[in-house]
Amino acid sequence: MLAIFEYNAGNQTSVKRALDHLGIPNEITNDPEKLDKADGIIFPGVGAAGQAMDELTSGGLDEILKSLIWQEKPMLGICVGCQILLDYSEENDTKALGIIHGECRLFNPSWEDYQGIPIRVPHMGWNTLDLHQECELFAGIDPDANFYFVHSYFPAPHQESVIATTRYGRDFCSVHGRKGLWAVQFHPEKSGRPGLQLLKNFHNYCLEENHA
Repeated sequence: MLAIFEYNAGNQTSVKRALDHLGIPNEITNDPEKLDKADGIIFPGVGAAGQAMDELTSGGLDEILKSLIWQEKPMLGICVGCQILLDYSEENDTKALGIIHGECRLFNPSWEDYQGIPIRVPHMGWNTLDLHQECELFAGIDPDANFYFVHSYFPAPHQESVIATTRYGRDFCSVHGRKGLWAVQFHPEKSGRPGLQLLKNFHNYCLEENHA
């Protein structure tokens, strides 16, 4: 079973619909016992970083999340869930979880696209990834596949944590983390077949790790 982490700042319902479509057992929860028994955790997020961290810290959910990561429970962060795994976000001047070293920065609207036109902020729409490291999440996914993005801020982790980048005005990190702890800036649950394959790959990894 995959646990979708509940903290009143996520897109849990859309993630659940995607997992249900794949036939993957799942539950939206922040119950420590259920989280501990889960094969893996999906940590989604929408909205502002400051609000997300307030929701986590007000009920001690940040410490529960950190404990799961220290126990090497497989985890996938999505969008704001990807951003607040870092040390800091410029959005709301937010001290974040500090699991992955780096910070989250605002897109500069003076950056230009391939045609020399200033980019729009937020970055909204479909874009590709440039993988810098092999990653189990992308098994069986076309390297030219597009994923759905909607965000004004982007993760900027230390270089060793960068798994993939995407071009929007400039190259930015769109996937970061390490084996078993991954974070994606795009929304796999809204990215059609490639996104569903990524979620399936994460589930397969969780099953292999928990039943090895």
